[in-house]
Amino acid sequence: MKGPLFYSKILLFGEYGIIKDSKGLSIPYNFYNGALKRDGNTSEQALKSNANLKRFAGYLEQLQQEEPELVTFDLDTLKQHVEEGMYFDSTIPQGYGVGSSGALVAAIYDRYANDKITVLENLTREKLLQLKTIFGRMESFFHGKSSGLDPLNSYLSIPILINSKDNIEATGIPSQATDGKGAVFLLDSGIVGETAPMVSIFMENLKEKGFRDMLKKQFTKYTDACVDNFLHGDFKSLFSNTKKLSKVVLNHFKPMIPEQFHELWQKGIETNDYYLKLCGSGGGGYILGFTEDLDKAKKALEGHKLEVVYQF
Repeated sequence: MKGPLFYSKILLFGEYGIIKDSKGLSIPYNFYNGALKRDGNTSEQALKSNANLKRFAGYLEQLQQEEPELVTFDLDTLKQHVEEGMYFDSTIPQGYGVGSSGALVAAIYDRYANDKITVLENLTREKLLQLKTIFGRMESFFHGKSSGLDPLNSYLSIPILINSKDNIEATGIPSQATDGKGAVFLLDSGIVGETAPMVSIFMENLKEKGFRDMLKKQFTKYTDACVDNFLHGDFKSLFSNTKKLSKVVLNHFKPMIPEQFHELWQKGIETNDYYLKLCGSGGGGYILGFTEDLDKAKKALEGHKLEVVYQF
């Protein structure tokens, strides 16, 4: 048995900001994926995943008892499959900000939820929000607090525009120009990032008025502008706003940027060869890069692994 594939995602804009109602834009990233399998695999990885699924099944049972009106699962089948050694076979790197737990949550919902909302029906805002709520509660098992956005993206495999916490919609993005000079890319920090500690630093910072003001007047403002620029294909404005956003992040989100990248981050702002921003919660994993000239960026970032996500 092999389930359908669920893909990783990239939050292009909105990390941290969406906690405080900035806009956000999340796109599927088909380079990585995962699927539920029951094929007798007894590798260390499969066994570890299976043990994790066992705990997750217990958590879902509890969730169903507490909020049966939200979601119910075919727990008997799920538990039986877990007993039979089911695991989540995934190429999605964990702790890299590309949604490894999101894909797993989407796969479990798709296979075991009762009365599930499907991709094929007319996805009204209400249905999207309901799915997001369900996924948020499910993914809390992994993260402590989840917006539900990663699993939603993985489940639907379409770009999602976040206007605010209670206002999300499926959206289209400008089509790629595979020979374009401009690009969005992932830069591998080589370090695994942990979501929970980064989010708690952010929550701690939110207690300070200065930080809250900066979020509203700078961070959210530039994030919203970047989302609009990107969706409208206005790449000239996109780069000028991404540069501003990159500066704000370097000045106010330093703990989320691995130390050995502080200089590289600054260099991009000074040379305009590329601009870096957080991908997910930071602390490691991937860093997201934007450039108007991919060759220039590759030269400037020699010795680092770049993965191109989108070209224009």
